[in-house]
Amino acid sequence: MLDIPYEQLAPETLTAILEEYASREGTDYGDVVYTLEQKVQALRKQLERGDIGITFDTQTETCSLVSLRR
Repeated sequence: MLDIPYEQLAPETLTAILEEYASREGTDYGDVVYTLEQKVQALRKQLERGDIGITFDTQTETCSLVSLRR
């Protein structure tokens, strides 16, 4: 796994990663329905706070968001 500093990604690339993650199966938030844009903004704020980070798996060639808080 490689850690990817989000600040080094092109804005379009970061947005695409966040949109892809936010639209994955199982990312619903219960009774409240959020738009894709709202989900992306929430993820972006978590990145900025250092709550989550981006990893890249070289074997599967996929990006994931991971919790950095313990």
